[in-house]
Amino acid sequence: MVQYRRKPGSDREREADALLRICRNYNVPLLVNDDVGLACRIGADGVHLGKDDCSLTEARTRLGPAAIIGVSCYDSVEAALAAAQEGANYVAFGRFFPSRTKPQAPLAHVETLTEARRLLSLPIAAIGGITPENGARLLEAGADLLAVIDAVFGKPDPEEAANAFRTLFALFQARRRNRQHP
Repeated sequence: MVQYRRKPGSDREREADALLRICRNYNVPLLVNDDVGLACRIGADGVHLGKDDCSLTEARTRLGPAAIIGVSCYDSVEAALAAAQEGANYVAFGRFFPSRTKPQAPLAHVETLTEARRLLSLPIAAIGGITPENGARLLEAGADLLAVIDAVFGKPDPEEAANAFRTLFALFQARRRNRQHP
């Protein structure tokens, strides 16, 4: 999944539309961060909502029942339970580690992922300062998805960086299968 995160001030609609075309060519869903209106205008697959965005109910009404809607829950299992009850497709927690993208974001605790995994059946994303080296800890704690920016796009070779995450997920899935079928 790809999330378009450009903040206001650029030609966001043109950029988001171009990115959507690329995502469609690769059959990859595109979500728009924090902007239901933009998601509607370009026909994105969904939106990711933060605490200052419209309600999940409003986003669902505007985007339709098939839209992917994720909700930032920061470090609150209660917020995640409420989002699940309202029909979120996934919930996100974070930031877990120092982040250049959101350096002032409050710190989330790994134990929050464990508690959320125990209580929720929908996918859980972890956000914030995640690398292939520290991501395994979050997957082990209950995350299904890892949201990354700098760990891929801040590297000299983004393809190589993305492949490091692919390897991380493959190793994690193999360990999970081995635990289920000793």
